[in-house]
Amino acid sequence: MAPKKQAAEEKLQLGRPGNNLKIGVVGLPNVGKSTFFNAITSSSVAAENYPFCTIDPSESRVAVPDERFDWLVEQYKPGSRVPAHLTVIDIAGLVKGASTGAGLGNAFLSNISAVDGIFHVVRAFTDPDVVHVEGEVDPARDLEIIHNELRLKDTAMLNKYIEANQRNIERMGSGGTVEDKKKKDEFNIVVKVRDWVAAGKDVRKGTWSNKEVEVINQQYLLSAKPVTYLANVSERDYLRKKNKFLPLIKKWIDENNPGDKLIPFSAAYETSIAAIEDPEEKRKFAAEQGMPSMFDKIILTGYDQLNLMHFFTAGEKEVRAWTCRKGAKMTEAARNIHNEIADSLIQVDVMKFEELKAAGSEQELKAAGKLYIRGKDATIEDGDVVYFRSGQGKAKK
Repeated sequence: MAPKKQAAEEKLQLGRPGNNLKIGVVGLPNVGKSTFFNAITSSSVAAENYPFCTIDPSESRVAVPDERFDWLVEQYKPGSRVPAHLTVIDIAGLVKGASTGAGLGNAFLSNISAVDGIFHVVRAFTDPDVVHVEGEVDPARDLEIIHNELRLKDTAMLNKYIEANQRNIERMGSGGTVEDKKKKDEFNIVVKVRDWVAAGKDVRKGTWSNKEVEVINQQYLLSAKPVTYLANVSERDYLRKKNKFLPLIKKWIDENNPGDKLIPFSAAYETSIAAIEDPEEKRKFAAEQGMPSMFDKIILTGYDQLNLMHFFTAGEKEVRAWTCRKGAKMTEAARNIHNEIADSLIQVDVMKFEELKAAGSEQELKAAGKLYIRGKDATIEDGDVVYFRSGQGKAKK
């Protein structure tokens, strides 16, 4: 009898586990970070033209656009509707030397450490009225400054760990207990990661084993966080779809962080759209200008870079999108709603959204035999409309 094939080991992800993840808006001073944040969150953070106007990070939740959610709301006409959200934090501008405390460097880098992903805003416009902290506008230089500061801070943190533990590790020699071996393995991994970062490479760009990822995740490294680049162009350049800095930014990303996404946008244009309260008037304005807002694309990209997705519960009382990590099991998904439901979960009734939409109603879908029963260890998929059945008599629909 042939031996059973072993299941492939599930690949661990860099970053802290969880569903309430946050993205920080990062960049040099006066690149348009707070203007972007104000517009995307309809917030009121000061956006004055001086380097350190955003000292305490401002936090806001923005709704994740989803036509599936809109359809479910229209279908069920619930008393309550709760879309998925992405938490965005505006972090004050970094300056060269931040890793050693320049500007308000230590506080800013600590704020970046507390988020899970990065929107890296880079200036791609010239304006004599908006000073550049480094003098002339040079996106490639600006990108290099931010990444260098993050890596330098990582190197310093890793060196601190190494210095604190090296003597104890040397005392252990080649022998020792199981616990000693574990400590030596962890130490060697930290040294390996330090050497990687010190060589000018981001942690997120390395290929790491699950064991190494476990150690890396305990260090909360800045260069381990996923990055989406947002090139802030002038309103004029955005509307005419032409900007002299974009090819330079794209070239830098391709050479230094291939595969990372670049989204051009105009903070000035987005501010104009955000000032219009009526949704229909917003659409009309964008149509007249000939260019859409990029916020939906930016929000969805940020959501995706955190490896998030959402499923739905739907009924007359409420239609709600629940956020979870991609690849989550039914039990993990249920825990977003209530621990008791997850702990006593028996089975899950699942409707595939596209099949539900094609059927036209829940009743028609059930009549067609397309209501699926899944066990608690099954994987939930993006867009699933679910009903959790638990042994405590509590369920969520």
